[in-house]
Amino acid sequence: MSVHLLEPPSDGGGPTLDLPRLRRRARGLLRHVGRGRSELSVALVDDEAMRELNQRYRGKARPTDVLSFSLQEGPHAEHAGDLLGDVVIDVQEAARQARRAHRGVDDVVARLLIHGVLHLLGHDHERDDEARVMQMEERRLWRLLRG
Repeated sequence: MSVHLLEPPSDGGGPTLDLPRLRRRARGLLRHVGRGRSELSVALVDDEAMRELNQRYRGKARPTDVLSFSLQEGPHAEHAGDLLGDVVIDVQEAARQARRAHRGVDDVVARLLIHGVLHLLGHDHERDDEARVMQMEERRLWRLLRG
């Protein structure tokens, strides 16, 4: 199992994250979803980078909290092997969500990571029934990672 963590530029403007804890949580998450041998890339970005990615890949000219880029589906998925994909998390948006919810930013980032990994595994929330299933799985995984 391998977790590659791309950290945001350290310009002092973003939130301080416990990166070793995030790596441990990412590894635990992969084990809990039965992908303990998989490789995962996690990029922590700012609003500007997320806005660019969201525009390029979803046609939306605004930042979002998390994007997932699966290597398990699409025209070349048969070549992915244990490469699960990429999860991109906007740490500035995570910090705003943390402030609004009176939570720690590390916990919000972990929850966004769970959400992103579930997307990599094929979960979706476009329909109500899909959203319920995904939300239940998010809660289950959060309880396992928190404990």
